[in-house]
Amino acid sequence: MSIYAAAVTRYLEAWNATDADVLAKAVAGAWTEDGTYTDPLVDVRGHEQIAAVIQGAHEQFPGFEFRLAGDVDGNHHIARFSWELVSTADGSAPVAGSDVVTLTEDGRITSVLGFLDRVPGA
Repeated sequence: MSIYAAAVTRYLEAWNATDADVLAKAVAGAWTEDGTYTDPLVDVRGHEQIAAVIQGAHEQFPGFEFRLAGDVDGNHHIARFSWELVSTADGSAPVAGSDVVTLTEDGRITSVLGFLDRVPGA
């Protein structure tokens, strides 16, 4: 597995963690201590703030999970990929996006720039 695919796997594991302790560990494993996450709705820094954003997504969309949509593309410690937020009950995916992540030498995320490609009611 490439450094890019491994980083995105850890990233999605964090986004799919619903237990607070598992979420905290997953965020710490995926991001650097001062890592950032920015999308049209939020701009946060650090493990606690990132975990809070993820927890908020699960509160807004209970019973959904984030899934990779397509391949991970990367170069020079930068990766891009698309994802969908999928209902575990019926397979619908009302939310989709694309993210660009910057990685350290060891593959941890220093920054995420997220874009929402499909949102409910838009």
